[in-house]
Amino acid sequence: MNDLSKHIRLLADGFAMGESPRWHQGRLWFSDWGAQEIIALDPDGKRAATIAAPFGLPFCFDWHPDGSLLVVAGREARVMRLEGSGPPVQFADLSAISQNPWNEIVIDTQGRAYVNSVDAIALITPEGAVRKIADGGRFPNGMAIDGGTSTLLMAESHGQCITAFDIEADGSLSHRRIWAELSGYPDGICLDVEGALWYADVPNQACVRIRAGGEVLDSVHIDRGCFSCVLGGADGDTLFIIATAWRGMDQIAKVAAERTGQVLTVAARAPMAAVVRGR
Repeated sequence: MNDLSKHIRLLADGFAMGESPRWHQGRLWFSDWGAQEIIALDPDGKRAATIAAPFGLPFCFDWHPDGSLLVVAGREARVMRLEGSGPPVQFADLSAISQNPWNEIVIDTQGRAYVNSVDAIALITPEGAVRKIADGGRFPNGMAIDGGTSTLLMAESHGQCITAFDIEADGSLSHRRIWAELSGYPDGICLDVEGALWYADVPNQACVRIRAGGEVLDSVHIDRGCFSCVLGGADGDTLFIIATAWRGMDQIAKVAAERTGQVLTVAARAPMAAVVRGR
Protein backbone atom coordinates (compact mmCIF):
# COMPACT_ATOMS: atom_id res chain seq x y z
CA MET A 1 0.00 0.00 0.00
CA ASN A 2 1.32 3.41 -1.04
CA ASP A 3 0.68 6.42 1.25
CA LEU A 4 0.47 9.60 -0.86
CA SER A 5 -0.28 11.96 2.05
CA LYS A 6 3.00 13.89 1.89
CA HIS A 7 2.25 14.92 -1.69
CA ILE A 8 -1.08 16.66 -0.99
CA ARG A 9 -1.52 20.22 -2.27
CA LEU A 10 -4.19 22.74 -1.25
CA LEU A 11 -5.99 24.02 -4.35
CA ALA A 12 -8.65 26.24 -2.74
CA ASP A 13 -10.38 26.73 0.60
CA GLY A 14 -13.04 28.76 2.42
CA PHE A 15 -16.01 26.64 1.35
CA ALA A 16 -18.97 25.81 3.59
CA MET A 17 -19.50 22.11 2.82
CA GLY A 18 -18.35 20.64 -0.49
CA GLU A 19 -19.68 17.52 -2.21
CA SER A 20 -20.34 15.89 -5.60
CA PRO A 21 -17.15 16.81 -7.55
CA ARG A 22 -17.08 16.40 -11.33
CA TRP A 23 -14.29 17.08 -13.82
CA HIS A 24 -15.90 18.72 -16.84
CA GLN A 25 -14.35 20.55 -19.81
CA GLY A 26 -11.10 21.45 -18.08
CA ARG A 27 -12.59 22.55 -14.76
CA LEU A 28 -13.44 21.05 -11.40
CA TRP A 29 -17.10 21.43 -10.52
CA PHE A 30 -18.60 20.66 -7.10
CA SER A 31 -21.57 21.44 -4.87
CA ASP A 32 -21.18 23.66 -1.83
CA TRP A 33 -24.13 22.43 0.20
CA GLY A 34 -23.66 24.99 2.95
CA ALA A 35 -23.58 27.95 0.55
CA GLN A 36 -26.24 26.54 -1.83
CA GLU A 37 -23.95 26.91 -4.82
CA ILE A 38 -22.43 24.84 -7.59
CA ILE A 39 -18.88 26.06 -8.14
CA ALA A 40 -16.34 25.63 -10.95
CA LEU A 41 -12.62 26.02 -10.31
CA ASP A 42 -9.92 26.49 -12.92
CA PRO A 43 -6.87 24.19 -12.62
CA ASP A 44 -5.07 26.93 -10.65
CA GLY A 45 -7.87 27.03 -8.06
CA LYS A 46 -9.49 30.28 -9.14
CA ARG A 47 -13.28 30.39 -9.13
CA ALA A 48 -14.45 30.37 -12.75
CA ALA A 49 -18.21 30.04 -12.31
CA THR A 50 -20.87 30.00 -9.60
CA ILE A 51 -24.41 28.73 -10.06
CA ALA A 52 -27.04 29.41 -7.40
CA ALA A 53 -28.62 26.14 -6.24
CA PRO A 54 -31.77 27.03 -4.25
CA PHE A 55 -32.13 23.54 -2.79
CA GLY A 56 -31.78 22.12 0.70
CA LEU A 57 -29.06 19.66 1.61
CA PRO A 58 -28.31 17.36 -0.20
CA PHE A 59 -27.99 18.36 -3.85
CA CYS A 60 -25.72 16.37 -6.15
CA PHE A 61 -25.33 16.76 -9.90
CA ASP A 62 -23.90 15.29 -13.07
CA TRP A 63 -23.53 16.38 -16.67
CA HIS A 64 -25.85 15.04 -19.35
CA PRO A 65 -24.25 14.13 -22.70
CA ASP A 66 -26.24 16.97 -24.30
CA GLY A 67 -24.33 19.49 -22.18
CA SER A 68 -27.05 20.32 -19.65
CA LEU A 69 -26.66 19.89 -15.92
CA LEU A 70 -28.98 17.63 -13.90
CA VAL A 71 -29.20 18.47 -10.20
CA VAL A 72 -30.88 16.32 -7.55
CA ALA A 73 -32.96 18.44 -5.19
CA GLY A 74 -32.78 15.70 -2.59
CA ARG A 75 -35.34 16.79 -0.04
CA GLU A 76 -37.81 17.90 -2.70
CA ALA A 77 -37.54 14.52 -4.51
CA ARG A 78 -36.97 16.31 -7.81
CA VAL A 79 -34.28 16.31 -10.47
CA MET A 80 -33.84 19.75 -11.97
CA ARG A 81 -32.28 20.67 -15.29
CA LEU A 82 -29.98 23.67 -15.68
CA GLU A 83 -29.19 24.93 -19.14
CA GLY A 84 -27.52 28.20 -19.97
CA SER A 85 -28.33 31.08 -17.62
CA GLY A 86 -32.01 30.22 -17.22
CA PRO A 87 -33.68 29.13 -13.97
CA PRO A 88 -33.83 25.44 -12.96
CA VAL A 89 -36.56 23.48 -14.73
CA GLN A 90 -38.02 20.26 -13.36
CA PHE A 91 -36.74 17.27 -15.31
CA ALA A 92 -38.08 14.38 -13.21
CA ASP A 93 -40.29 13.81 -10.16
CA LEU A 94 -39.07 11.05 -7.80
CA SER A 95 -41.69 11.53 -5.09
CA ALA A 96 -43.85 8.57 -6.19
CA ILE A 97 -40.89 6.23 -5.63
CA SER A 98 -39.65 7.53 -2.28
CA GLN A 99 -40.28 10.45 0.05
CA ASN A 100 -36.88 9.93 1.70
CA PRO A 101 -34.13 12.36 0.68
CA TRP A 102 -32.49 11.46 -2.63
CA ASN A 103 -28.73 11.75 -2.81
CA GLU A 104 -26.23 10.82 -5.52
CA ILE A 105 -26.70 10.91 -9.30
CA VAL A 106 -24.61 9.43 -12.09
CA ILE A 107 -25.36 9.59 -15.81
CA ASP A 108 -24.22 7.00 -18.36
CA THR A 109 -23.06 7.59 -21.92
CA GLN A 110 -26.62 7.07 -23.22
CA GLY A 111 -27.98 9.87 -21.05
CA ARG A 112 -29.71 7.61 -18.52
CA ALA A 113 -29.51 8.96 -14.96
CA TYR A 114 -29.30 6.80 -11.83
CA VAL A 115 -30.29 8.37 -8.49
CA ASN A 116 -30.21 6.73 -5.06
CA SER A 117 -31.97 7.00 -1.70
CA VAL A 118 -32.06 4.72 1.35
CA ASP A 119 -34.91 2.68 -0.08
CA ALA A 120 -34.55 2.93 -3.85
CA ILE A 121 -32.39 3.40 -6.91
CA ALA A 122 -34.30 5.15 -9.66
CA LEU A 123 -33.62 5.23 -13.39
CA ILE A 124 -34.48 8.40 -15.29
CA THR A 125 -34.56 8.07 -19.06
CA PRO A 126 -33.21 10.83 -21.33
CA GLU A 127 -36.84 11.91 -21.79
CA GLY A 128 -37.45 12.23 -18.03
CA ALA A 129 -39.46 9.05 -17.42
CA VAL A 130 -38.82 7.54 -13.98
CA ARG A 131 -38.94 4.03 -12.56
CA LYS A 132 -37.54 2.18 -9.56
CA ILE A 133 -34.96 -0.41 -10.61
CA ALA A 134 -33.49 -1.59 -7.28
CA ASP A 135 -33.70 -1.21 -3.54
CA GLY A 136 -31.42 1.37 -1.96
CA GLY A 137 -28.75 0.49 0.57
CA ARG A 138 -27.28 1.11 3.99
CA PHE A 139 -26.85 4.87 3.63
CA PRO A 140 -26.09 4.86 -0.11
CA ASN A 141 -23.65 7.49 -1.29
CA GLY A 142 -21.36 7.85 -4.31
CA MET A 143 -21.98 6.00 -7.56
CA ALA A 144 -19.87 5.35 -10.64
CA ILE A 145 -20.40 3.48 -13.90
CA ASP A 146 -17.69 1.13 -15.15
CA GLY A 147 -17.35 0.62 -18.88
CA GLY A 148 -19.78 3.39 -19.79
CA THR A 149 -22.95 1.32 -19.51
CA SER A 150 -21.98 -2.09 -18.08
CA THR A 151 -21.63 -1.98 -14.28
CA LEU A 152 -22.97 0.40 -11.64
CA LEU A 153 -20.91 0.70 -8.44
CA MET A 154 -22.40 2.26 -5.31
CA ALA A 155 -20.87 3.14 -1.95
CA GLU A 156 -22.87 2.04 1.09
CA SER A 157 -21.47 4.15 3.91
CA HIS A 158 -23.13 2.36 6.83
CA GLY A 159 -22.66 -1.00 5.14
CA GLN A 160 -18.90 -0.39 4.81
CA CYS A 161 -18.90 -1.80 1.30
CA ILE A 162 -19.01 -1.08 -2.42
CA THR A 163 -21.98 -2.73 -4.10
CA ALA A 164 -22.07 -3.64 -7.80
CA PHE A 165 -24.92 -4.18 -10.26
CA ASP A 166 -24.95 -5.31 -13.87
CA ILE A 167 -26.66 -2.76 -16.14
CA GLU A 168 -29.03 -4.41 -18.60
CA ALA A 169 -29.71 -3.16 -22.12
CA ASP A 170 -32.83 -1.28 -20.97
CA GLY A 171 -30.98 0.34 -18.06
CA SER A 172 -32.35 -2.02 -15.40
CA LEU A 173 -30.03 -3.34 -12.69
CA SER A 174 -29.41 -7.01 -11.94
CA HIS A 175 -27.00 -9.35 -10.13
CA ARG A 176 -26.57 -7.22 -7.00
CA ARG A 177 -23.34 -8.20 -5.24
CA ILE A 178 -20.59 -6.96 -2.93
CA TRP A 179 -17.72 -5.60 -5.01
CA ALA A 180 -15.55 -4.90 -1.97
CA GLU A 181 -15.93 -5.08 1.79
CA LEU A 182 -14.15 -2.22 3.57
CA SER A 183 -12.80 -1.27 6.96
CA GLY A 184 -13.82 2.34 6.29
CA TYR A 185 -17.01 4.23 5.48
CA PRO A 186 -17.19 5.07 1.76
CA ASP A 187 -18.80 8.29 0.60
CA GLY A 188 -18.00 9.73 -2.85
CA ILE A 189 -16.21 7.43 -5.33
CA CYS A 190 -14.48 7.48 -8.71
CA LEU A 191 -12.88 4.93 -11.06
CA ASP A 192 -9.55 4.84 -12.89
CA VAL A 193 -8.36 3.15 -16.10
CA GLU A 194 -6.95 0.19 -14.18
CA GLY A 195 -10.39 -0.69 -12.84
CA ALA A 196 -9.47 0.48 -9.34
CA LEU A 197 -11.77 2.67 -7.27
CA TRP A 198 -11.04 5.65 -5.03
CA TYR A 199 -13.43 6.26 -2.12
CA ALA A 200 -13.61 9.17 0.31
CA ASP A 201 -14.05 8.38 4.01
CA VAL A 202 -15.37 11.09 6.33
CA PRO A 203 -14.75 9.63 9.84
CA ASN A 204 -11.33 8.23 8.93
CA GLN A 205 -10.30 11.49 7.21
CA ALA A 206 -8.93 9.66 4.19
CA CYS A 207 -9.26 8.77 0.53
CA VAL A 208 -8.42 5.17 -0.31
CA ARG A 209 -7.79 3.41 -3.62
CA ILE A 210 -8.84 -0.24 -3.80
CA ARG A 211 -9.29 -2.97 -6.36
CA ALA A 212 -12.26 -5.36 -6.59
CA GLY A 213 -12.27 -7.50 -3.47
CA GLY A 214 -11.06 -4.66 -1.26
CA GLU A 215 -7.25 -4.78 -1.49
CA VAL A 216 -5.90 -1.34 -0.59
CA LEU A 217 -3.51 0.07 -3.21
CA ASP A 218 -3.04 3.72 -2.22
CA SER A 219 -4.25 6.08 0.49
CA VAL A 220 -4.27 9.76 1.41
CA HIS A 221 -4.82 11.00 4.98
CA ILE A 222 -5.64 14.59 5.95
CA ASP A 223 -6.82 16.55 8.99
CA ARG A 224 -10.57 16.67 8.21
CA GLY A 225 -13.35 14.58 6.73
CA CYS A 226 -13.02 13.53 3.09
CA PHE A 227 -16.51 13.70 1.57
CA SER A 228 -15.82 12.90 -2.07
CA CYS A 229 -13.12 12.66 -4.71
CA VAL A 230 -12.78 12.67 -8.47
CA LEU A 231 -9.99 12.14 -10.98
CA GLY A 232 -9.34 14.88 -13.50
CA GLY A 233 -6.80 17.43 -14.63
CA ALA A 234 -5.09 17.83 -18.00
CA ASP A 235 -3.94 14.20 -18.08
CA GLY A 236 -6.72 12.77 -15.93
CA ASP A 237 -4.29 11.69 -13.22
CA THR A 238 -4.96 14.31 -10.54
CA LEU A 239 -7.13 13.25 -7.61
CA PHE A 240 -9.29 16.13 -6.38
CA ILE A 241 -10.43 15.71 -2.77
CA ILE A 242 -13.40 17.56 -1.28
CA ALA A 243 -12.89 17.89 2.48
CA THR A 244 -14.54 19.64 5.42
CA ALA A 245 -14.28 19.47 9.21
CA TRP A 246 -16.92 17.07 10.52
CA ARG A 247 -18.47 16.92 13.98
CA GLY A 248 -21.73 15.09 13.30
CA MET A 249 -25.10 15.80 11.71
CA ASP A 250 -26.21 18.03 14.58
CA GLN A 251 -23.26 20.37 13.92
CA ILE A 252 -23.75 20.86 10.16
CA ALA A 253 -24.92 24.47 10.41
CA LYS A 254 -22.03 25.42 12.70
CA VAL A 255 -19.43 23.73 10.49
CA ALA A 256 -20.87 25.39 7.38
CA ALA A 257 -20.61 28.80 9.04
CA GLU A 258 -16.96 28.14 9.89
CA ARG A 259 -16.17 27.49 6.19
CA THR A 260 -13.55 24.81 6.77
CA GLY A 261 -14.13 23.32 3.32
CA GLN A 262 -11.09 22.65 1.15
CA VAL A 263 -10.27 21.28 -2.28
CA LEU A 264 -7.02 19.31 -2.17
CA THR A 265 -5.09 17.58 -4.95
CA VAL A 266 -2.61 14.74 -5.20
CA ALA A 267 -1.04 12.99 -8.19
CA ALA A 268 -2.66 9.59 -8.74
CA ARG A 269 -0.90 6.51 -10.09
CA ALA A 270 -3.57 5.89 -12.76
CA PRO A 271 -5.75 8.37 -14.68
CA MET A 272 -9.54 8.57 -14.73
CA ALA A 273 -11.55 5.89 -16.46
CA ALA A 274 -11.59 6.60 -20.18
CA VAL A 275 -15.38 6.74 -20.40
CA VAL A 276 -15.55 10.02 -18.45
CA ARG A 277 -12.80 11.84 -20.35
CA GLY A 278 -13.99 15.00 -22.06
CA ARG A 279 -17.22 15.29 -20.08
